[in-house]
Amino acid sequence: MKIVIRLGDKRFGAVLDDSAASRDLLRQLPVTVDMVDHGGVEKTGPLPSPLSLDGQPEGADPDVGDVGYYAPGNDLVLYYGDQSYFAGIVVLGRLDDDAARQVREQDGPVTVTVEAR
Repeated sequence: MKIVIRLGDKRFGAVLDDSAASRDLLRQLPVTVDMVDHGGVEKTGPLPSPLSLDGQPEGADPDVGDVGYYAPGNDLVLYYGDQSYFAGIVVLGRLDDDAARQVREQDGPVTVTVEAR
């Protein structure tokens, strides 16, 4: 399942895993999310509706370049730094190529638009 993420004048892709949470995200697309920098490792912002946690572990240790969901905050997450294991994290998929670097280079709050590819 492929998506396109627009961040300012930048545009990059991601591939989502086949999971209930990813399918729920696809049903919400297109979506625009206002994101803030969190902990110097990720951009996070609330989705319109919660994603299913069916079949997901209680937490995850996402890698740089992962697309995630933080269930307690109902947040879409773009990981550009090293985040350790944390309860409530669901890894949804992977950003393409050097997209994590592009996200990292954006200082402060950003607005992203996510669409199906």
